[in-house]
Amino acid sequence: MTQQRGSGFVALLTAVNCFFAFPSAAAMDIPLEVLTHANIEQLPTITAQSPGAVIALPPEESFAVTCEAKGNPEPEFRWTKNGQEFDPSLDPLLRKEENSGTFVIPNNGNLTEYQGTYRCFAFNKLGTAVSQEIGFMVPKIPKFPKEGFDPFKVDEGQPFILKCDPPKGIPPLQIYWMTMYLQHIEQDDRVSMGLNGDLYFSHVEEKDSRRDYCCFAAFPKIRTIVQKSAMSVVVSPTNSILQRKPSLLTPPGVRSEAVLVKGEDLKLECIAEGIPTPKVEWEKMGHGRPEKFRLENHGKVLVVPGDEQDVGGKYMCKAKNPLGEVVHYFTVTVEEPPEFLVEPQSQLSMIGADVVIKCSVSGSPQPVTTWSVNGVPLQETLSANRKIFDDTIIIQNGQPSDSAVYQCEASNKHGKILTNANIMIMNLYPIILTSDGQEYSAVEDQGVMMHCKVFSSPPSTIFWSKDDSSELVTGPRFTVHDNGSLEIHTIEKGDTGQYTCLAKNLEGTSAIDAMLYVKDPTKIVAPPQDQSILIGTDAQLSCLVEFDESFRGDFELLWQKDDEEISPNNTEHSRYFLEEGVLHIVNVSHRDQGEYRCVAKTPVDSDAASARLIVLDVPDAPQSVVLSERKNRSVKLRWVPGEDHNSSITEFVIEFEENKWQPGSWRDLQRVPGNHNSAVLDLHGHVGYRFRVYAVNAVGAGPPSKPTERYLTPPAAPDKNPENIKIEGHLPHEMDINWEPLSPIEHNGPGLEYKVSYRRQDVEDEWKEHTVKRHSFVVRNTPTFVPYEIKIQAKNHQGWGPEPKMVTGYSGEDFPSAAPDDVAVEVMNSSMVNVTWKQVPKDKLHGHLGGYRVNWWRMRSLLHSKQSQGERHTAAFPGSRSHGTVSGLVPFSEYSLIVMSFNGRGNGPGSKAVNFKTLEGVPEKIPVFRVADVQKRSISLAWTPPLEPNGILTGYLLEYQLINDTEEAGPLQRVNISKPDTTRWHLRDLEPLSKYRFQLRSCTSMGCGSIVSLESTTLETSLASVHTGISSQGWFIGLMSAIALLTLVVLIACFVNRNKGGKYSVKEKEDLHPDVESQGINDDTFCEYSDNDEKPLKGSQHSLSGGLKAEDSGDSLVDYGDDDAQFNEDGSFIGEYAAKKEKRASAEIKATAQTPA
Repeated sequence: MTQQRGSGFVALLTAVNCFFAFPSAAAMDIPLEVLTHANIEQLPTITAQSPGAVIALPPEESFAVTCEAKGNPEPEFRWTKNGQEFDPSLDPLLRKEENSGTFVIPNNGNLTEYQGTYRCFAFNKLGTAVSQEIGFMVPKIPKFPKEGFDPFKVDEGQPFILKCDPPKGIPPLQIYWMTMYLQHIEQDDRVSMGLNGDLYFSHVEEKDSRRDYCCFAAFPKIRTIVQKSAMSVVVSPTNSILQRKPSLLTPPGVRSEAVLVKGEDLKLECIAEGIPTPKVEWEKMGHGRPEKFRLENHGKVLVVPGDEQDVGGKYMCKAKNPLGEVVHYFTVTVEEPPEFLVEPQSQLSMIGADVVIKCSVSGSPQPVTTWSVNGVPLQETLSANRKIFDDTIIIQNGQPSDSAVYQCEASNKHGKILTNANIMIMNLYPIILTSDGQEYSAVEDQGVMMHCKVFSSPPSTIFWSKDDSSELVTGPRFTVHDNGSLEIHTIEKGDTGQYTCLAKNLEGTSAIDAMLYVKDPTKIVAPPQDQSILIGTDAQLSCLVEFDESFRGDFELLWQKDDEEISPNNTEHSRYFLEEGVLHIVNVSHRDQGEYRCVAKTPVDSDAASARLIVLDVPDAPQSVVLSERKNRSVKLRWVPGEDHNSSITEFVIEFEENKWQPGSWRDLQRVPGNHNSAVLDLHGHVGYRFRVYAVNAVGAGPPSKPTERYLTPPAAPDKNPENIKIEGHLPHEMDINWEPLSPIEHNGPGLEYKVSYRRQDVEDEWKEHTVKRHSFVVRNTPTFVPYEIKIQAKNHQGWGPEPKMVTGYSGEDFPSAAPDDVAVEVMNSSMVNVTWKQVPKDKLHGHLGGYRVNWWRMRSLLHSKQSQGERHTAAFPGSRSHGTVSGLVPFSEYSLIVMSFNGRGNGPGSKAVNFKTLEGVPEKIPVFRVADVQKRSISLAWTPPLEPNGILTGYLLEYQLINDTEEAGPLQRVNISKPDTTRWHLRDLEPLSKYRFQLRSCTSMGCGSIVSLESTTLETSLASVHTGISSQGWFIGLMSAIALLTLVVLIACFVNRNKGGKYSVKEKEDLHPDVESQGINDDTFCEYSDNDEKPLKGSQHSLSGGLKAEDSGDSLVDYGDDDAQFNEDGSFIGEYAAKKEKRASAEIKATAQTPA
């Protein structure tokens, strides 16, 4: 590291020399890792030693007395035992470890000879380090002395103390008072155990007599419990026990002193006797009670924790009963073991400097401090340049020969402490312990620390430069620390580069380089958001991060839940998995609720963001559901709400179950707001109830609570009477009374019946009464439709229900006896009329008016003179009214109608019939519209007239336009066909091999009807298509191509036959179609073909045109066929029914009528 550098380094070194100031001879700590960089001699240092006491517990096989040290040269070891030299290697029973001061004492039964106080000395040629004293203790098994006790006789009411006097042993000591059967002696204000283990009786009672009072002493460290011989106490009863004021059993006298070692708990005890049993109070004089305290042993022991400040002082206990009081004062003094205030430090000093070693201790009593050098008392070593001033040693003009290990030891009655201080006096060139060429990465706006740890004597001065510059790194953003590290605050992009650390002292110079890279900061740009999610669903927490691309391989995205890391994985059974920065939580449960933290980490920085996941669920079942305030007809129900699971409870639902009518069935009884936890429940009589409660929140209803015990109410009279009383008259002289019966639980007791009372309302009448068990009653022989007053009252064996409410009803109705008068019809349009009439008088209705009913029927179409009554229609108009509108009539028709009233019994007589005629309308849709013939530039269309013209036909409106495959339409062409009997039209001058859309409507003087449409394509040749329904299909085009190919084959066959001299005449045209204009292919150009007998071929067609023979049945074309008409395999037409059979119209499409005359 001290090797040659470039010109920049030389310039830096020159600049440093210009203002290098020699540092003062200050001491510094000796780094332990110096030996790994240079072979420097080092004083011994104790690195491990046994604790102050090694206790030889019986179960252990051996006991190690440890002493480990390091130094250069490697330290050697020696021991003392009880102040005398002790060599473990001379004892063949001891096992000595190699290159170590540790020796092991085997547990061979002769441990007592090794008991004593040991001290280890680690030494090399430079000095000696000394360990703390190590005590090896071989505990004896504590035992109670074997002794017999005469029974202790005590008069009833007198104080008494049973002594324990436990044996001495390894603390801690635990004492128990028990019987021979290991049952604890019951302790209370009167009987209690003192801190010394004795059992105190404030005054004995007769029940204290027993023969087996046993004191047990437990020593946990040696796993031993010993028992004192059983003691017998006999209490002599007395007839008169006098009360007396308190006196103290312990402590004796009025005052006592207590010494407390600092850090231990203060325990003060006052046990008093007296009748009644005294109560003990505590006070710290001038302070009241201590801030932190606790009372034990039924208030007889005051405990103040050892960490309490100002434990020392004066305390008072006061024992009192109604007859008086007694006090005792404690003076508490706090003492403490030795403690270093200033502990001697190991030092490295340059030659010629003064070395100051200070050892300041505290303790109570004041500790005695002694100095040693290399384990030898200071007064036994001579040194001219060493001075002692109280607690300080000064070595003047220190030389390498003054290097040594100094020991400072302090002791008082509470303990002993010792420390070693390695004093090294030497000069050493700078040794840089930080590796050369280290690379550091940092992010903008943060800080970075580049290290340059140096060991030297005297201490070195540290300088930093950048990029081989001779200028030092200075400025408010740069700090060079005492340990040589360079800290850069608020990093900037320009700070990237190579930095050089230069260390220089009187002995030489060393330098290292370090490289700094400034990175983009890691930043969470889309943090996770707080969520409230329903239990059982899936949650997603996203965390989008931006970071420096150079950290792509080192970047980590971690997730934590409540500060514990989550390990997402994609295994089948994992409930967490991470995908593109999104944490998925599958099937969320209550344990998933908490705070989730996303941590984005790179090697140089990190960013974090948190979100709260709240799990919503239905409320838990209420707890502690109890009954109170039980009365005959009510009870109060209380409960403790369960957890609401982050959604406030909106209500509680109380359910009940009874064991008589519907056992096992739970029904709602009452609902109360969610902020209540009790409810008074009104109950029915003679019911065995059980209750339960469930809570409802925004998520839903939670599970019910456990049911209460069964609660039985006594029988009672009914609380209510039947409701929903219905009075009906199905016959003219009867009145049916029905009502909703009481539910079984509303009976309130056995023997439920109903009293039905009724009387006429329109005349003076007496109440008539009947008692029934069913929930209906029929009153017979009543006048027709007269008002009655009715009451229904419930009763059971316990009595009558409340006074019932009276309702009014009517007896049975009869048919109306009169028809409406003055019926008139006003025609509104072609399908709707308005009907008016005069209402039937009330006395002719004989019941509640239901309304009026209009019946009508069609007599004939005005196109025909023949009348025939059609289907009858009806419309009801409820209520009291004198008009109504009838719609849906067939236009241009003659109708007849009548009007009648109706009530609950039925219809009255009808009025006189009134005839009327509807206006002319637009025709219905044309039932059949098809392509009759297709040529290269023309298409023939055929249709049938509408079944219902709804007036006098004036003609047809035909529209067509060219369309292509993209459904873009050409200009719309319109043809007005003025002859109503036209059923065929031929269109010419069309584009070949083009697709057209055709639309057709029939018209009257009122307008044209609905559109019927089809599409068809013209042919490339003269071959015509019959119907566009198939001409535009792919299969049809394929069929046409096959036919063309077949035609070519037949032509070739004919040509070959002619060349052979044979001639076949075919006359299918004349045989099948006399209409010459129907042909699709000229027969003269088609090959003649026949069999040897020159007879027509069966099933062969004259052409592919759609023409029909004049004598063909109209049913085959008019009644069948529509836009979807198709052809069968031999080319014949297949149609579908276009209208009802009873309305078929026969229409002939003649082949000769391509255009109208």
